[in-house]
Amino acid sequence: MRAYRAFARATALSALAYRGSFLLSLGGVAFQLIALLAVWRVLLDGGANIGGFDWEHMRGYLLVAFAAGALVGSFVDFRMSFRIRSGLIALDLVKPVDYQRARFWETVGGVWIEIAVVVLVGGLAVVFGGLPVTPDGPELALFLCSMTLLVPLKFTVSYLSTLACFWTENFVGVLWARQAVTALLSGALVPLAYFPDWLATAATWSPFAGLTSTPALIFIGQVSGREAVLLVAVQLGWAVVLWYAARALFRGALRQLTVHGG
Repeated sequence: MRAYRAFARATALSALAYRGSFLLSLGGVAFQLIALLAVWRVLLDGGANIGGFDWEHMRGYLLVAFAAGALVGSFVDFRMSFRIRSGLIALDLVKPVDYQRARFWETVGGVWIEIAVVVLVGGLAVVFGGLPVTPDGPELALFLCSMTLLVPLKFTVSYLSTLACFWTENFVGVLWARQAVTALLSGALVPLAYFPDWLATAATWSPFAGLTSTPALIFIGQVSGREAVLLVAVQLGWAVVLWYAARALFRGALRQLTVHGG
């Protein structure tokens, strides 16, 4: 376990050393929050209610969407993709640690900085916009549980997509495709309630809903009780399934690795 903590500490130090790049990536998510707040403020002005969302509920939803988008950024993804494409992954494979667990703890190492930024931006939003609807009691516990599960779930989605670099020569296209799919099906851009019924149902039971929709809906009280517990259970289930799916894919991906003709 000490070795994995060292990976987490090294990533945290790297994020602080290259804080300009790190904060710039978080700035993109913050800009999206500001833009979406402005758009929905106009659409829901005057007490309008669209699809069960008024302004207070939508503002709370978007704040959670921002927090979910800021956590587990692409800092580790780019490093991992570079080492795969350059062949430096061969050095990682000879280390006496599990490759996937090492990458997970590298991700965890950057989360605490991302949480600090989220708290700062969220605090400013509350100061200048007032306190949005918030959960209490069991719903608050489920919300915190959902946000915690978001970290391993988002990691496995990112990790699986980055493994595509074993078959491709460029990571940027893979990254853009993943971001487009997750932004749409997670409800980060538009709540799933606005989708056609068949697409909303498919997205709700997919792993992507756990990246934004599940914690956001629990936070604003759109789901509660057994329904909230079920959604968190689905989130946990997908985190476990994708974790072991990633391990299986990694074993197959290693057959594609060629280092100095070997």
